Amino acid sequence: MSVVHSELASPVHEQRALGFWLYLMGDAVIFALLFMTYSIMVGNVAGGPTGKTLFSLNNAALETALLLLSSITFGFASLSSRSANRSAVLGWLAVTFLLGAGFIFLEIREFLGLIRVGAGPRRSGFLSAFFTLVGTHGTHVSVGLIWILIMSGQVALKGLTVPVTSRLFRLGLFWHFLDIAWVGIFSVVYLPGLL
Repeated sequence: MSVVHSELASPVHEQRALGFWLYLMGDAVIFALLFMTYSIMVGNVAGGPTGKTLFSLNNAALETALLLLSSITFGFASLSSRSANRSAVLGWLAVTFLLGAGFIFLEIREFLGLIRVGAGPRRSGFLSAFFTLVGTHGTHVSVGLIWILIMSGQVALKGLTVPVTSRLFRLGLFWHFLDIAWVGIFSVVYLPGLL
């Protein structure tokens, strides 16, 4: 890459990073509204089951461990990109993908189990808010998994160019944001629901 092209690329990537921060702030507002809705609806069980009878601390703890570990492995991918180690980036992205996929598997299994026992989103306001909040997070993680696959392809085909590392940085922001949102879900939904 020429020096002139490199100098022109920097402001463009800074603008994209700023735009992505703005997107994340919008996403944070959406999650804040979903948390608020859940907090209002948590007592509206309509004579149905509560979180104490439905939630499994073991399952939620395993989901939390998988997602937090995936944040660490994504951090290693980011560090590897800074040292221009393409194979390490691809390896860490693969591990991150597997951990994230494990999280989604557990979440889908939990949802199907709840629906099987008649505790679907139509059962009560509490369950509707629960499925909406946790399902929105799961949808975000699924989008993140697709993005990891796309980024892995770009790293493999194009290498660690400035545009690719810039996209990898934004994916990292997104992935770590999902971890923060999940810690909120674990703290607001699962822990109080089991106490």
